[in-house]
Amino acid sequence: MNTIGIRREDKNEWERRTPLIPEHVKQLYRAHSIQTVVQTSEIRVFQDDEYIKAGAVVRKDLSPSSVIFAIKEIPLSFFESKKTYVFFSHTIKGQPFNMPMLRKILDLECQLIDYERILDENGNRLIGFGRYAGIAGMIDALWALGRRLEWEGVSNPFSCVKHTTRYASLEEAREGIEEAGERIRKHGLPKSLTPLVCGITGYGNVSRGVQHVLHWLPVREIRAAELSSLFTSPIWSRNQIGKVVFKEEDIVEPIRKGDKFELLDYYHHPEKYRSRFSAYMSYLTLLINGIYWDERYPKLVTKPYLKRMYEKEKPRLRVICDVSCDVKGSIESTVRHTNPGNPAFVYEPLEEKAVDGWKGAGPVVLAVDNLPCELPKESSIYFSQILRDYVPQIANADFSKNFAQCELSPPIRGGVIVYHGELTPGYRYIRKHLDRHA
Repeated sequence: MNTIGIRREDKNEWERRTPLIPEHVKQLYRAHSIQTVVQTSEIRVFQDDEYIKAGAVVRKDLSPSSVIFAIKEIPLSFFESKKTYVFFSHTIKGQPFNMPMLRKILDLECQLIDYERILDENGNRLIGFGRYAGIAGMIDALWALGRRLEWEGVSNPFSCVKHTTRYASLEEAREGIEEAGERIRKHGLPKSLTPLVCGITGYGNVSRGVQHVLHWLPVREIRAAELSSLFTSPIWSRNQIGKVVFKEEDIVEPIRKGDKFELLDYYHHPEKYRSRFSAYMSYLTLLINGIYWDERYPKLVTKPYLKRMYEKEKPRLRVICDVSCDVKGSIESTVRHTNPGNPAFVYEPLEEKAVDGWKGAGPVVLAVDNLPCELPKESSIYFSQILRDYVPQIANADFSKNFAQCELSPPIRGGVIVYHGELTPGYRYIRKHLDRHA
């Protein structure tokens, strides 16, 4: 019988998620003879007793387990020699704050499998919390919009929306937002806010989560190319919200005159393109950013652009929810991460400073770096339903073999960053980041 471990999450007080829920632990035991050892936790959304009833062993340490599943980064003191760890390591961009952790994994000759890099043949993630990051981010954005408008003295239907953590469940959140939607249908939006447009960058799992929530309100979808004409149209109703989903061809353009946008070319040669996202910013009240970004790609919203924007007049823009949460990345006003206990700050473009809360001239920025933890039960169930099907092959893999002989399916194999204490071929580029932060 193979034994796996579930580590307790302890990155912060809001992290109550689990990679595998008790019901799926029971199923893995009955169908695959996989025994689960669960590290005891006082804050996990599923209690220790629930795991015991499911047939798991609950204890303080996970020493019987050779494969350990977690969610967030793991402290250096936790790792044991030659074991296999499966979690979101946040190392593939060479993130400086996680290089000591990666070095520890290498030194102890461990295996590291990162959920983020378990992909299908088209490069789409197979295991992740993206949908719930989008859901929580959109709820938070509506809450922040309500608070900001209240401070401005603008009566608005979003005043009834609470922060995601204040709802007992996603169903309760849905009821609260549908109440705001009913107010919009009956009474309309303030004239000063009409048209109210929510812009969403990306169309993956995060975007689908955002749109799931947005459609609890009366929404009309529009194309990016229609934005400018929308504001000169006399027929836009005050009883609806505009939604525009931006794709790559909307937000960037070739630098060289006469070239046409080609998606694969952009993915492989982003240096040939520049952002043209500023063309849309003056039309947006809400911006929800859910794209993948690294330093090779153009920035969408820069500090200089925001400064010019706010020097001219009071813009429509009230809230930026940066679900992608790359500090000073695609959205340069994301100058730091926030957390569920203090989720928002106002970025003041003219002074280039951030002030906690929602009061100020600049946009409210939400940059919570672990949004799904705001819906711990629902997001854990969702994640566990997907992960459960991949656990048997990971638990049964013979990690004593060399990497070329290890019998893992292509998606799991692609997620192996470290094997026998060495970076695998697809991730050797990380060595330069390790050396830089030695």
